Formats: sequence, C-alpha cells, structure tokens
Amino acid sequence: MIEQIPSVCLFCGSRNGSKPEFRNAAMRFGSLVAAEDWRLVYGAGDVGLMGAAAQAAISAGGTVYGVMPRHLFEMEVARNDLDTLIITDTMHERKMNMFENSDAIVALPGGLGTLDEFFEVLTWRQLGLHSKPLLLLNIDHYWDGLFRLMNDIIESGFADEDIREVYRVVTSPEAVIRELRNLLS
Repeated sequence: MIEQIPSVCLFCGSRNGSKPEFRNAAMRFGSLVAAEDWRLVYGAGDVGLMGAAAQAAISAGGTVYGVMPRHLFEMEVARNDLDTLIITDTMHERKMNMFENSDAIVALPGGLGTLDEFFEVLTWRQLGLHSKPLLLLNIDHYWDGLFRLMNDIIESGFADEDIREVYRVVTSPEAVIRELRNLLS
C-alpha cells in the first residue's frame, strides 16, 4: 500500500497585495510545507501570493499539486513545473478537487476568490460535511475585518457562538505549521 503524504490546501491571492509581509508569509508558508514533507495543493497560478508560495515550496524540494479551471488557464499563466497540474471545466470543480485532495485548508490574505473558497469549506464544516482543519493566517491583521463580520453575524442571530470553533486563527506561517502538526498527526 502506498502511504499518502499529508496535503495542505492553500487559498490566497492571485495578487501580492499592498504589503510585503503578505508575500513574505506566502513564501515562508510554502517553504515550511515542503520542509514538513507535506504536499501543497493550490490554484496552480504563477502569480501573486499563490505563485510565491508554490515557488518557495518547489525551491525547497516540496511536492506541489495545482488545479486551474480551463477559462483561467487560457487567461493566466499556470506554473509549468508542478508535480501535478489538473485542468477543470469550472471553478466549482476546481474548489472540489482542491478540497478532496487536501487534509487541511489554510487561507492567507486574498480577495473575493479567497473569500469564496474559504466560506464554502467553512459552510461545509459548519454543516458537518467534513472535519478538516481550517486555518486563517492573519498576517498584519488582514482578516480582522472578517472577524468583526463574524461577530456581527453571531450577534445578529445568524450563527451560533460555536462557529468560531470551526476555524483557527494564527498569525505566522510557523504557527500554522505547529497547529497542523498537531491536527494532522
């Protein structure tokens, strides 16, 4: 029987964002995932934070699995040095493939796509459809506005307090790895 290595799905921006700390965290995260001998699962792009994380993982000798929908493949540059590159027909298929091929999900700073990806797996977790760990890497307080929104959702009666227990918040790539070591072992 072939032993499968743990796989960590990364949701993050296809842009670098306005602060160098975002890109630095993405690169550090990618290199740390590789150092753990875990597989990085991500959106297959060669741009922004996702490209930085993949490049760092590859440079550190890691295994990288990328998934990109056909319409983005025709518009964007996909990395050509991935261990695995999957082309899907739709964005939904992309998210499902990334989710199904991961043991944990980590979100770094990103835009609407990152929010869409994270909220979908968060909703699935809340509904009991999976028990995979969900972590938000809150670099330079990037996700603080999201936490205020979550508080408003709870205070307005649209979610219970325990929704906060469905995901974990960490503030450094090293903290992500420490959490995942405990959760994936």
